Amino acid sequence: MSRLTRATRPGLRRAGLWRLAGELLWPLQAACLAAVIGGWATGKGTEPLALAGVLAAGILRSLAEARAQGLAARTAAAALEALRAELLETEAARLDRSLSSGTFAALVVQKLPALRRYLARYRPARIRVAVIPPVLLGLSGACSWAVAVILALAGPLIPVFMALVGMAAKEASARQMAELGNLTTLLTDRLAMLQDIRLLGAAERTARDFATRAETLRARTMEVLRIAFLSSTVLELFSAIGVAMVAVYVGFSLLGELNFGAWATPLTLSEGIFVLLLAPSFFQPLRDLAAAWHDKAEAEAVAAEIDALTAASADAIPGGIAPAPALPGPAALSFRGVRLRRGAALVDIPDFEARPGTLTVLSGPSGRGKSSALMAAMGLLAPEAGRIEAAGRPLTAETAPGWRARIAWLPQAIHMPGESLAAFLDPRGRRGDMAAALRRAGARDVVAHLPGGLAARLGESGTGISGGEARRLLLARAIAMSPELVIADEPTADLDAATAAQVIAALEGLAAGGATVIAASHDPALAAAGREVAL
Repeated sequence: MSRLTRATRPGLRRAGLWRLAGELLWPLQAACLAAVIGGWATGKGTEPLALAGVLAAGILRSLAEARAQGLAARTAAAALEALRAELLETEAARLDRSLSSGTFAALVVQKLPALRRYLARYRPARIRVAVIPPVLLGLSGACSWAVAVILALAGPLIPVFMALVGMAAKEASARQMAELGNLTTLLTDRLAMLQDIRLLGAAERTARDFATRAETLRARTMEVLRIAFLSSTVLELFSAIGVAMVAVYVGFSLLGELNFGAWATPLTLSEGIFVLLLAPSFFQPLRDLAAAWHDKAEAEAVAAEIDALTAASADAIPGGIAPAPALPGPAALSFRGVRLRRGAALVDIPDFEARPGTLTVLSGPSGRGKSSALMAAMGLLAPEAGRIEAAGRPLTAETAPGWRARIAWLPQAIHMPGESLAAFLDPRGRRGDMAAALRRAGARDVVAHLPGGLAARLGESGTGISGGEARRLLLARAIAMSPELVIADEPTADLDAATAAQVIAALEGLAAGGATVIAASHDPALAAAGREVAL
């Protein structure tokens, strides 16, 4: 959170100074108002200058307050947008996700606003509390040293109690934020498996799980609110006692019952009204800081989660994820003495070369490094040893983004975008090519059985089709785009023999058309169709 604080310090300092300027106008307005009321009460009449001062100071205070609030809100919002974009970019560039999608979504959507409240309220409040109470204490003391003593004794009780409450508030906020992330993770996971839950008859059990988690979150939230309300009540009590003691002293002094506390002359009506108007304002910055202290506790809990996320070790995608122009050169790939690391394991990949017009199949049982080899072939995983060449040059962090721009990727787990099937499969808008591609991929029957056909929207998880059908659709998309390089992970998994044969024929057709095709599979039929590299 220190980096975020440094980034927002100039804007929040200006907001604090504007707020400070507005509040420093209050003593002037209070003095003018006290003079007006004193003149009415004593029959001396109203000073036009004093009345004008009340109006002018009020207008200037309102303008300064509006300026301060707007500046603080804009600074906090800009900082949070930059932080949210940074977190999204960092998480997107990780090969290994350190958080589930639900937990990460809860962090960037639901928890980050706690930082905005902290920046917009707590930081300016700290500036005000360092200036306003001493100034008002001095002005009150100029009229009556007794009032200054009362305020000096009552004021420090608020920060002391605030510090004591802060420790409990921080722990309670951390527990609430953690439970919020747990509930969001549960929701996203269950939504992704909703069809399976219904088929297995587990809807009631899932509903009970939600109810249990929701009740836990309610308890955590009430714990935070209980601390907030208790602390606010005590703080209001201290400030009310301080203001009441000032009022009692001023009242009895004006009645002549108390003959101490003033300086050379007894306390006048205007002076008494002036210190009475200043007394609540003396406590207000302290009360605002106490209220913002809970924002600080929430922000520290969120900041701890962000620090844990950014500090978590995870392999970053070489070259990042920003779009890059295609790497020039032939669509050829070669591995020489390559050793890859996946977690704690090291995997040696046999030497091989894939050239345009060929189908290369990486075969072997699960756990032998087929998927890791594909990731390295796409420039997503840097080798521990050896050399990978792409388009006639070393595949490094500098060349990887351009190499990936040439790849048509056919993953085993498909995620569909939120658009029509026609827009997804045919981004170039060539319907004739799309029909031929569907036929070659063996996917015409998949489209024919969908409600709406090509106008259907499948959603991210491909609702309404199986995993094998989704891979055939993705293969059709690759065929329609005539790619130079196709990399496929288990393209025939979960397919019957006839459909698998169609997919194999489609991959052979891509290779025959001049594309470089690399596939990872344990399917003997696919391995026999191309040049096999056994892992």
